Amino acid sequence: MSTSSASSPWAGGRACRSGPFPRRSLEIGAVVVGFIYWWPLAVAYVAWKIAGYPALSQMREYARSGSWSFGSSAGGSRFAKAYEAAKDHGLYRSGTGNFAFDEYRKSELDRLEARRRALQEESRAFTEFVDELKRAKDREQFDAYMAKKRSEGGGSTIDA
Repeated sequence: MSTSSASSPWAGGRACRSGPFPRRSLEIGAVVVGFIYWWPLAVAYVAWKIAGYPALSQMREYARSGSWSFGSSAGGSRFAKAYEAAKDHGLYRSGTGNFAFDEYRKSELDRLEARRRALQEESRAFTEFVDELKRAKDREQFDAYMAKKRSEGGGSTIDA
């Protein structure tokens, strides 16, 4: 029995390359099982692993700052730096690259935005008009009630 336990790589004090227990195979198996039973947890674990196993405090700092600076003192990933550099040098455009179409698109978007604002103003004016009609109707009903009450009672109902 001691020969079989000594022959296993994690028994008898001998350690395999990944540590005292073959963790990598268990890790892969756990991720596969996680994808089968509850995939959001497995996706979160894979993202955590790709991010370089950041500590909880580092993840909180990321959530507060919004930057991918898990352990890098430069303040971001290489992809984020390359994206910012391309954006700063005008290599990244939100348009199609066809300047005539981009001008047309911009003018149409501006026209639609002006129309949206005009419709919003009309809607506000109509809402004010309806509110004024409601107030006038309420005032008319109240005045009719008070006139009826005065004609029936002849005066104030409050005793002094």
